[in-house]
Amino acid sequence: MTAAASPAPLALGIDLGGTKIEALLLDAAGREVWRERIATPQDGYAAIVAALVAQVARARQTSPAPFTIGIGTPGSLTPAGRLKNSNTTCLNGRTLQHDLQAALQRPLVLENDANCLALSEATDGAGAGAAVVFAAILGTGIGAGIAVQGQVLRGPNGLAGEWGHNPLPWAVPGEDPWPACYCGQHGCIEAQLSGPALARDHARHTGAMLDAQAIASAAAGGDPAAEATLERNAQRLARALACVINLLDPDVIVLGGGLSRLPSLCTRVPALWSRWVFSGGERDPVRTRLVPAHHGDASGVRGAAWLGRQAG
Repeated sequence: MTAAASPAPLALGIDLGGTKIEALLLDAAGREVWRERIATPQDGYAAIVAALVAQVARARQTSPAPFTIGIGTPGSLTPAGRLKNSNTTCLNGRTLQHDLQAALQRPLVLENDANCLALSEATDGAGAGAAVVFAAILGTGIGAGIAVQGQVLRGPNGLAGEWGHNPLPWAVPGEDPWPACYCGQHGCIEAQLSGPALARDHARHTGAMLDAQAIASAAAGGDPAAEATLERNAQRLARALACVINLLDPDVIVLGGGLSRLPSLCTRVPALWSRWVFSGGERDPVRTRLVPAHHGDASGVRGAAWLGRQAG
């Protein structure tokens, strides 16, 4: 189903992240009607619910026309309707969808944020027309969603695409493969490829605590230590995505999230991953494409809007 396949109401998408909440109102053709970004409250669950309710009210003030609502958030819903596996830990165990519907007195769809990214990019983004799209979020956390023939794959446990909470494969000698992860395990891909993990890795090798943007800027200025940090990160991402190709064999892998903007990532990683992909080497090169999200930071919120429209 494409965004403009049939007449549809306006669609409000909300991307609930750990540091920001972004809302986007789209028309039937996918054109932006209204957008707002606010900081995510850091003082608990009730404050987050109140912020989301207020954001929907402001969207209503902007456009009196009917709209569906889709919300993307880290984690997924249990059969009982409780959120699980969110790295915004105050949401875990909460009935967020139910509580928002009660406060707003209207239905809405709540979905994993990586699934929103996958649907957005499979609908009218970098994976449009591809049979299987694997969409990875590289940011404060690490997650992924899978779209097959333009539909989100969820699985009976709601875990399809939970790539970030598998161990990083093919450990490198001298590399500590077991940093602790908030999920309670050690050595997860998230614990080694997220923004905080990149900063820790740089500090471990240099003693300087810099965030990802500062590391990228230093590398662009010719700092060899920063360049080495980005190369280690590319090597780890290549190993992690090679495992995805061996298991799922997607047509396209789309990278979203803040770390997807690291320089040369989409060219360097495919140059590395052939070492671990179970393919034929030079005689049978890897055909999976690695591309940045076409809609950039807006892709997740657009996917939330599309999911709300599909359900509405």
